[in-house]
Amino acid sequence: MKPPCTSATCLRGALLACRPGPAAILHAANAAVPLAELARRGPLARHRDRLAGRTVILCATDQFAAALAMIGLDGLVRRMVLCPPDVSPEHLAHVADATGADALVFDGEPPMTPAGLERIAFDPLRLGDHPATVDQRATEWVMFTSGTSGVPKMVGHTLEGLTGAIPRPAAGGEPIVWGTFYDIRRYGGLQILLRAIVGGASMVLSRDGEPVGEFLERLGRCGTTHISGTPSHWRRALMSGRAQSMSPMVVRLSGEIADQAVLDALAAAWPDARIGHAYASTEAGVGFEVTDGLEGFPSRLIDEAMGAVEMKVVDGSLRIRSDRMARSYVGASEMALAEADGFVDTGDLVERRGQRWFFLGRRGGVINIGGLKVNPEEVEAVINRHPAVSVSLVRARRSPITGAIVVADVVVEAGGAPADDDALRQSILEHCRRDLPRFKAPAAIRIVPALEIGANGKAVRAHV
Repeated sequence: MKPPCTSATCLRGALLACRPGPAAILHAANAAVPLAELARRGPLARHRDRLAGRTVILCATDQFAAALAMIGLDGLVRRMVLCPPDVSPEHLAHVADATGADALVFDGEPPMTPAGLERIAFDPLRLGDHPATVDQRATEWVMFTSGTSGVPKMVGHTLEGLTGAIPRPAAGGEPIVWGTFYDIRRYGGLQILLRAIVGGASMVLSRDGEPVGEFLERLGRCGTTHISGTPSHWRRALMSGRAQSMSPMVVRLSGEIADQAVLDALAAAWPDARIGHAYASTEAGVGFEVTDGLEGFPSRLIDEAMGAVEMKVVDGSLRIRSDRMARSYVGASEMALAEADGFVDTGDLVERRGQRWFFLGRRGGVINIGGLKVNPEEVEAVINRHPAVSVSLVRARRSPITGAIVVADVVVEAGGAPADDDALRQSILEHCRRDLPRFKAPAAIRIVPALEIGANGKAVRAHV
């Protein structure tokens, strides 16, 4: 078996250090390449002299092309800007100006290119030979923040910080195949790609727009052992009817609050799998992982300041300090990423109950009901425990009397709901009133066939 990976200054160095065997494959929908091959060859090898030391924007048509380009660019360029697939072309000029980019790296049809950027095209299926030596430049990884809408807000990471939470595998372990519903050009997906590369494991990439059922079947055919996604991803997977197409050993949730309903549903679907939910953000990096099957996290994670991550709660908001944090915002010198004491204010509200902390929701998402505060995620967690409910989304609706009221969209379990929608709404409302103060219970409940999921894998919270 391969030895555990040692520290490396770039992804190609990590691949060489891990010496992945032929069983470690990067799987895409229509292509598959051994990771060992990517340590020796890559589609950007012929452009090395043009790219060395530059700041580049990477606009790849799909995740496969993006992964191959990342491996080739890391250690070679000074700064690499990862554009997610939904980036608006008119925002590229802002991205170039904010990051100081002087080149645009792309495959397929060239995107609208801002003035002053050299266009460098590559074919992900045409691999050239890398030199025998490994680049030693410390490339800065620039990513869009998860809440970006409109003009992008970006942060800069180091490879050391991005891989700081990744455990190095023990020699002689069983082969691992990672999969994720995330896009690897976003923080959550990139973490999984890096886990595969650092650990010499295989990785299964989703296709843009791929139906969840088809992806689950492909994950099963590739023998996926470890899989990650947001709770919204997982609810959609469970509702697809094809969850049993795969038999994972590890199921991981992140990006949204993992309530008890979704954790229990995953445990029922795969009783032999280890179900865990992780806390991470693009700005604060990876904070912690919980594997005890319960929502929230143990108070000891804050009380005892364990490991490489320090956490505290100020005014109900979780703060994190560690070497895994982003270094700074990029192109926004007036914005401080961390406070004076080095902690990042995540904006995620938490509440302690006994020996456990529970997530309430985002500070910016609080609904004000005549001066009373309601966290939408807290109400959703209660609604989702109703036996007829698959998933819900709580939002605000304007009210001339109280300023806002709480309303909920609800997707019901297939075959598990009463035929009468009015009776179901009343049942859900009574369920909420048993566990919530009356002002937090929804004033209106709408039964919908599905919830909108954004490109970042999270439920879209539009206010009407």
